[in-house]
Amino acid sequence: MGLKFLATARALPGCLVTNDDLAQVMDTSDEWITSRTGIRQRYFCAEGEGNTALAFAACRQALERAGLRPDQIALCLAATFTPDHATPSLACEVHGMLGLPESAPAFDINVACTGFLAALETARCLLAGGSLQGKYALVFGSEVISRVLDPNDRSTAVLFGDGAGAAVVALSDEHPFVSLLGARGDPEILCAGGSGQDDRYVRMQGSAVFRFATQIVPECIGGLLERAGCTLEEVDWVVCHQANGRIIDHVIKKLGAPSEKFYMNIHRYANTSAASIPIALDEMCEKGLIRPGQRVLCVGFGAGLTWGGALITF
Repeated sequence: MGLKFLATARALPGCLVTNDDLAQVMDTSDEWITSRTGIRQRYFCAEGEGNTALAFAACRQALERAGLRPDQIALCLAATFTPDHATPSLACEVHGMLGLPESAPAFDINVACTGFLAALETARCLLAGGSLQGKYALVFGSEVISRVLDPNDRSTAVLFGDGAGAAVVALSDEHPFVSLLGARGDPEILCAGGSGQDDRYVRMQGSAVFRFATQIVPECIGGLLERAGCTLEEVDWVVCHQANGRIIDHVIKKLGAPSEKFYMNIHRYANTSAASIPIALDEMCEKGLIRPGQRVLCVGFGAGLTWGGALITF
């Protein structure tokens, strides 16, 4: 059973932070960040802004664009590792703000940067299971990573941004959807203690993450294409998790693929974890780059370590 995207949306906090801005408070420069990552700016939540409000803004807009009422949503899934509270979940908080029906389950999925893709497959399975009271699912990735960045660690503090991306989806035989998910239990390479921990900050072994990503992303792309019975030439767009421009460039070179097929917006938003892929999809839809019938291959990797991909037909 396939999955149809009825609408997408995104939301960004109000504080735009350039590389030059970061250079005022830490030992870095625009040239150092751009040459190593491709990032030129990112958005951070200001005081008083939170993940719930950010996610709500993206989800409300997605519902409006889909032309649906809140009572038509049968499922609400959030992908995040930075919720405002340990409990209630981000999904439940957005559920309440939108006024979704009590019959619609709501819960968070923490698969780090692979989260949106895992949430899409979870939504597809639950919709196909027949136990939900309705046919539409609200799926979103939303992160406020600025809260868990160590300003004294320039190797991580320059990489991330805050943001939210949402989609309304429904089952459809006319929109094939192929998914592939996996994990490699190795928590030391990329981790964050979170709120209340002695060390709540994101910690990363950069070279190890690079090796993992440049190995697993091409493998995941190959696995998806094999499952779908198609070639990369038959795919219209590839949307990688926007973690580092050098990683995506390495993947392109490894696959021998045309660079113009790979959409990149990391220079505008930095790494927004679970929000990066839905933000990119919404931006592409807004620009008219994605047209009905096109195939978009999305692939991500993140802390855990986790990885996954989805071949989506729009």
